[in-house]
Amino acid sequence: MNELVLISCVSKKLSYKARAEKLYKSPWFESSMKYAKSLKPHAIFILSAKYGLLALDQEIEPYDLTLKTMRKSQVKNWANIVIDQLRCHCDLRNDEFIILAGDKYRKYLVPHLDHVKIPLKGMRIGEQLKWLKEHS
Repeated sequence: MNELVLISCVSKKLSYKARAEKLYKSPWFESSMKYAKSLKPHAIFILSAKYGLLALDQEIEPYDLTLKTMRKSQVKNWANIVIDQLRCHCDLRNDEFIILAGDKYRKYLVPHLDHVKIPLKGMRIGEQLKWLKEHS
């Protein structure tokens, strides 16, 4: 069983094309990435509202899109695309997924994954930041 970490994108980004890992700029994203790396997982991916599943070294352009403003049908479609992308990298039934993302980003992904941990579930942003710093 491989361990994979999925981190949601954030609204604050660089203004130019960059590797996904460097494009997103916020204390939450940076703390989530530090925590994810401390786990030494098989892989870390970013859940992007525009691009779906991103490898950390994938170069992308900045964008202004979030699942928060999408209709339910659009979010479901996005999740189906991400699940198809995940199938190329891992075993949805046997690998373990640690998801660092809000409900909107994980709601339609989780039913497709058999082994899921959501360590930040139910926490407000300040609590999440504190938890991430304590566990990195």
